[in-house]
Amino acid sequence: MDVLATVIGLWRYPVKSLQGEAVPAGVLGPASLDGDRRYAVRDAATGEVLTAKRHGALLEAAARTGPDGAVTITLPDGTEHAADDPAVHGALSAWLGPPVHLARADDGAPRAFEMSFDIEHPDRDTFEWACPDGTFLDLASAHLVTTASLAAARALHPDGDWDVRRFRPTALLEPVDAGSRDGFVEDQWVGEDLVLGGVGLHVLMPTVRCPMPSRAQPGLPRDTGVAAALRDHHDNNLGVYATVAARGPVAVGDHLTRN
Repeated sequence: MDVLATVIGLWRYPVKSLQGEAVPAGVLGPASLDGDRRYAVRDAATGEVLTAKRHGALLEAAARTGPDGAVTITLPDGTEHAADDPAVHGALSAWLGPPVHLARADDGAPRAFEMSFDIEHPDRDTFEWACPDGTFLDLASAHLVTTASLAAARALHPDGDWDVRRFRPTALLEPVDAGSRDGFVEDQWVGEDLVLGGVGLHVLMPTVRCPMPSRAQPGLPRDTGVAAALRDHHDNNLGVYATVAARGPVAVGDHLTRN
């Protein structure tokens, strides 16, 4: 067994595009980590799923999951609202402006959002993107980023803050071999079947980046240079997407391996 990397961070995002939560362990399956993207904010008039790709204010709020599995949303003014409280829809609408409601991924309604690849003007040249069935994921079950890729990207734009929170991965990985800690190492895994903790993965493709990593969020300023560096020097990619066929455990400290 060939050990490629070690998990040094795991995250789930109970509400799409809101700040998420670091977790020490979880169960990873076809719908990502349990509790991930359980909810999203929808435009009440059109049904469109709102994301920070176009609605950057969403990144200013946060969501967390309690011991009982209930999700709590914290708005920028510090007020907290239970996701299953009918009053949450009015609170979100008052904050964001247009009428919205908090929707569950399993509500049976269409799940699509609008996005653009225009860094400076994310409202231009938009197109509709459909989430995978039954989820509010962008594309795949797992999103992996390595510390090596963050370091390689930082070298392209040294003045930027390449905090991993900009990229919202499922897992942050530290390559174990000192000789493989340079460059965008996870690009080499595309097409491979690997094991993360107790979960089999198929590495599907590089993660194509939209303007979202350039958005301001708590503790991080707006920086279009982040997205521009990836666009101009690495085919607009950072990290990889992977599919998961069956549920299994994964934890900080687990290894990514090749059989």
